[in-house]
Amino acid sequence: MFDLIPFGKRREDAFGPLVKSFNDVFSDDWFTSFKGSLTSFKTDIRETEQSYLLEAELPGFQKEDIEISYAEPYLTIKAVRKEDHSVDNQDEQVVRRERRYGEYTRSFYVPDIHADGINASLKDGVLNMEIPKQPNQRTKRIQIREDI
Repeated sequence: MFDLIPFGKRREDAFGPLVKSFNDVFSDDWFTSFKGSLTSFKTDIRETEQSYLLEAELPGFQKEDIEISYAEPYLTIKAVRKEDHSVDNQDEQVVRRERRYGEYTRSFYVPDIHADGINASLKDGVLNMEIPKQPNQRTKRIQIREDI
């Protein structure tokens, strides 16, 4: 009765080595650039009564490579990594390059902030920013009356 081996098991045994070798080709991180966004970086944003606190992961960047701008109502952080084309040994060829080069950009919608009071610092590959809120005088609380 088909050697009492379930059909799926038999197929796995027959094609197992072929499927494994095929999967090894594609699981070898050849396509790492397609797994995540090439133009983005991870950020954490917290809010206090007076400001927003932003932490952005920018490992390997120097402060000269990072540009922060505010064009109301968008805060934009841009980090540019340039490729070094110098090769010391002409006999060596690059077989695989995993470092990415280019422009990494994030924009955040943050209306009603005090742009002149923004503070930023870079330490150990983490950009920390304090973005002070602007007092909002346009908000007025309306009381609900019971006599109408």
